[in-house]
Amino acid sequence: MSERDRRESRFVYEYALLRVVPRVERGECFNAGVLVYCRAKTFVAARTHLDETKLRALDPEADASAVRAALRAVESVCAGGAAAGQAAGDDAGRRFRWLIAPRSTVVQPGPVHTGLTADPAAETARLLDLLVK
Repeated sequence: MSERDRRESRFVYEYALLRVVPRVERGECFNAGVLVYCRAKTFVAARTHLDETKLRALDPEADASAVRAALRAVESVCAGGAAAGQAAGDDAGRRFRWLIAPRSTVVQPGPVHTGLTADPAAETARLLDLLVK
């Protein structure tokens, strides 16, 4: 495959990190997941990884199971279907935009960034390994 073919087979994607802010009033956070959206592929997904050591360092009293549940909820909204609740009928882009909206909760989205990829699912895994784990 030529360089030109390789470039033409890549698609624009957007991503945002999911941050855990155990004590919102302090603003301290760490990365616990990544959201990826690729309009051309009608793709949206979230992959998460909760580092309980980091969680306990920022708040020894934090409820790890509640944080894990919040992260799973983001994954469910991305997956769509009945698990997505009210967002089940929304398209991938609308679910992504809802998830990246600013909020003052323990799990918060970071700023949106862009890139190019031929495989959004593989890019999601790569970003999780690079920026979260």
